[in-house]
Amino acid sequence: MPNPLQMSAVLVCAVLAGCAQTPSNPKNSGDDPHAMQLMSAGQATCLATSPGQNDHGAAATNALRSAAGLPPVRPNPVLARVAAQHACDMAQRGRMTHIGSRTAGPGPRVKAAGYAPRITAENIAAGPFSQERVLAEWNASSGHRANILIPQMRDYGIGQAIGPDGKTRFWAAVYAAPK
Repeated sequence: MPNPLQMSAVLVCAVLAGCAQTPSNPKNSGDDPHAMQLMSAGQATCLATSPGQNDHGAAATNALRSAAGLPPVRPNPVLARVAAQHACDMAQRGRMTHIGSRTAGPGPRVKAAGYAPRITAENIAAGPFSQERVLAEWNASSGHRANILIPQMRDYGIGQAIGPDGKTRFWAAVYAAPK
């Protein structure tokens, strides 16, 4: 297990790891350049996103969007389920990445869940922190903030899972606009 200094480095790297934006039919361009192997693969604790958690995430997102003069996003249960499933996939693999075990990115994941996107974006993180902390870190990071402030976005979902070490939380937030 990493020591506290290493965990701080994981948090910084996770926060600074890039964000994936994809059109409705993205092409797999190879390995995710932002991927980080944080631990060995193993049994993860996969969590469903509650409506309250999704509402809270949308509210934090909308505070930033409102300050920029952008319309709000709506908490979307389909996107929350997609985000939670991707967080679980990352946690099981011990790998923070935009590329899923069976998908090239957030676009194909939301399409497979029945959401017809015009555009999708995704923020990810991993580390020993709460939802409040990850939302604050994304809002403070220029790359993540760029996804949050895409003017066309209308829907939002967040998800988390706990890695095989029992401590590291893997996070995914999905932003999308329907066709």
